[in-house]
Amino acid sequence: MMTPQSLKILLLAGLFGEISFEIYAWLISPLLFGVVLAPANLVVALIKLTSGITVPYWTGFLVHFMIGAVGFAAFVWLTHLVSRINLILSGVIAGFVLWFVAQGILAPIVGRTFMMGFGGYTQSSLIGHVGMAALMGYVMLTLQDRQARTAA
Repeated sequence: MMTPQSLKILLLAGLFGEISFEIYAWLISPLLFGVVLAPANLVVALIKLTSGITVPYWTGFLVHFMIGAVGFAAFVWLTHLVSRINLILSGVIAGFVLWFVAQGILAPIVGRTFMMGFGGYTQSSLIGHVGMAALMGYVMLTLQDRQARTAA
């Protein structure tokens, strides 16, 4: 059952993870892989494909940010609940699944190649998704431990 305190933990972890993903995408990925990750472009393309409406990049960015901060964190938590493994490892698994969905399913839907050819963008995206979700799991675990210590 989701209590107000556990919802707060989930949202804080999601926000922290998504902000970290954006820092990685814009600042670190170009240094490591020579590409800026721009998942908002995928969101814009999916909205256009499904609704026929062209939205600006910033709208795609906000949609991806909100999905990442709330949905991805919830997916990490759900992975933990189903698997009963450590939250950080649950984050790694969830991040891998999210990466595959983005690169292997959604990208081809909007006309890109499967896994975008396994190039630098796809490799960087793997690090970004797995790192973000593992970080979300770490933050959840840390905040839960802190909450348990203060309650005791």
